[in-house]
Amino acid sequence: MLYTELFLSILAFSLAFSIVILSIPPILNVAKAKKLYDAFDERKLHTQAIPPLGGVGIFLGFVLSTIISTDGYSFDSLKYLIAAVIMVFFIGLKDDLLVISARKKFAVQVFAAIILITLGDFHISNLHGLFGFYQINYAVGTIITLFVVVAVINAFNLIDGIDGLASGLGILASFVFGTWFFMAGHIRFAIMAYALTGSLAGFFLFNVFGKRNKMFMGDTGSLLVGLVISALIIKFNEFNIAKMLPYSIGAAPAVSFAIVIVPLIDTLRVITIRLSNGKSPFSPDKNHIHHRLLELCPNHLKVSLVIIGANIFMIGLALLFNKLSFNINLQFLFIFLIGTGLSFVPSKIVQFKRRRNNTGISGKTKVSVVLQKTGN
Repeated sequence: MLYTELFLSILAFSLAFSIVILSIPPILNVAKAKKLYDAFDERKLHTQAIPPLGGVGIFLGFVLSTIISTDGYSFDSLKYLIAAVIMVFFIGLKDDLLVISARKKFAVQVFAAIILITLGDFHISNLHGLFGFYQINYAVGTIITLFVVVAVINAFNLIDGIDGLASGLGILASFVFGTWFFMAGHIRFAIMAYALTGSLAGFFLFNVFGKRNKMFMGDTGSLLVGLVISALIIKFNEFNIAKMLPYSIGAAPAVSFAIVIVPLIDTLRVITIRLSNGKSPFSPDKNHIHHRLLELCPNHLKVSLVIIGANIFMIGLALLFNKLSFNINLQFLFIFLIGTGLSFVPSKIVQFKRRRNNTGISGKTKVSVVLQKTGN
């Protein structure tokens, strides 16, 4: 049985990876023929016309490999997850091609989340002692679940700013969740997670290393990734309610928060900055962590790897806290504070460099003025 489950997990990853690798070139050809390129504006970091339709390949890889690899398993929730994925896929595709309002995107996200909650049984029923709460009623659980789904979707949507970042963080999160599901015996969700990992790995190659065949995932991809990972988070927390089972995580909410901490903290950070400046939380800017790091190291791949490395550090820290059996509220607080503190480090370094440069320029100007007055 173990060999069968291992084979199906490898199949899900390999099939998804292969589908993306094979599907992106024809998608790219169509995009170029129809001139479907990412629009330029002052926020964009790319300097050439690049199609934003990589999410189409991710969608095909994830959906097809998940359906094929879970064949033979009773997986009633899958059809509702696929229905929700299709919804965010099409609204993302429309936004990539035509651009739509944030309200319309938000409305579709909420509707997709409601499908997951009410029909797909993706529902949080226990907070594991977080803030003193354990079992919660259905209405409260629905509100919390809705918030989690929408928050994670938008977090991945907003973090998609440089090559390899959103896909790299998605690969990390889906692989970690998939590995836990596999070890804990929840093979259906392990297959689903590895299918997303394989899809994103295939896209990563085109996004980071592509030259003539470079693509962005666009909203089509980032919304899909956020939705699937939010579903994995919900099931991860629900499966860990029984603490005495093998591989159970005592502080599941804190660990799952650490797994997606970078996009969540970055979103909270930029929204706070926007609101403090009297701007809309949906107004675009260059206050993301990756924007600050690019001022220090103007290389997309290196910046993405640094951020992904920081996320791995936070996951390891959360697992260490969990192993030491810290109080869940302390674990969550430590993870939040450390993550928040790290998110401001690049900005502080940039501010320090700017002040030093300005001081240097000011000093040179004063010396020049003195020399002119003395006739030297």
